[in-house]
Amino acid sequence: MSPRLAVLGTIVQLELRQRIRSVSWLVLVSVVFVLVGVVTVLLWFALPAFGGDDLASAGIYSTLIFFVLLVGSLVTPATSGAAINGDRDAGTLATTQVTLVTTTQLVLGKFLAAWTVALTFLAASLPAMLFTVILGEVRPDTLVASLGVLVLLLGVVAAVGVGASALITRPLFSVVTTYLVVAALSVGTLIAFGLGSLAAQTTVTYTYTPLDYDASEFDEETGQWITIVCDERQEQSYEVPRTDRVWGFLAANPYVVLADASPPVWDQWGNPGDLFGAISFAVRAAQQPPEPPQDYDECADARGEWQNNWVQGPTPEEIYNSSVPSWFVGLGVHLLLAGAALGAAVARTRTPAASLPRGSRVA
Repeated sequence: MSPRLAVLGTIVQLELRQRIRSVSWLVLVSVVFVLVGVVTVLLWFALPAFGGDDLASAGIYSTLIFFVLLVGSLVTPATSGAAINGDRDAGTLATTQVTLVTTTQLVLGKFLAAWTVALTFLAASLPAMLFTVILGEVRPDTLVASLGVLVLLLGVVAAVGVGASALITRPLFSVVTTYLVVAALSVGTLIAFGLGSLAAQTTVTYTYTPLDYDASEFDEETGQWITIVCDERQEQSYEVPRTDRVWGFLAANPYVVLADASPPVWDQWGNPGDLFGAISFAVRAAQQPPEPPQDYDECADARGEWQNNWVQGPTPEEIYNSSVPSWFVGLGVHLLLAGAALGAAVARTRTPAASLPRGSRVA
């Protein structure tokens, strides 16, 4: 092993010993293990809601993946958001910086340790996932894609926490900032999509020719109109949200990235059988422009001359296959965010420093 990797491994080991050796951490991992087990049992008894054995197993597995992402997003900021400024407050950061450890090795070591800690929640959920995979015949491509993207997303959260801990002096504020970034990606993108859809509304118009029931005569015995009198044709308009113009906000949502990157399961009617398919279909359906409304002539309908042009629309599976995937764009945004956070952490932690924030201790 090269000396650089050996030093990096030493930093990771020191960080892990400091964070995982406490009893509270073992209790937290145990709680996650129990919660995942309870969720798995509850979903397993709700098999009929998913429509069948194969669809049920796919639904359970996708739900567990999203649950692990939720838990990791809630806990990882607390473990990585004080990685650097916490050592600065404790007076141990300067001691490390006067050794042969470079700033890049220091930041990367703390990032890898925080990422490893986040992956322990995934490890605690593996027994329940393996139970679902073995008994439920989850597709291998779905398994590989979902786990791979989940690992990367947890790494992004860890990188954002380490970056915030270097840029912000107070550990509490850096942890809160990391939570705000996670909330902006998870919830803020949904709010931006909703508000953008309302702001990007468009007006659609259709014509309606009503039947004058007072002037017209209807034979109740034969069920036919004897005389038909039409009112004046009316033109009506209403607003339609243009989700096809703002759906890009959803591309940065981590849950959308995870769902869109995982091959979904479809039933015989083309409906999604798991959360991956349901979320992916919703995002890709948002890419479709609104269809123009159909004009309606009530008089022609009464004479039997009006033809309904309504046709069966595409199934969710057909919409999914005909739309553009967005997971690689969202994942690229997340990786750029992680890289920028780690780069900023290296620049801020590098010594000798030209200036320090007010209130920062050196040793």
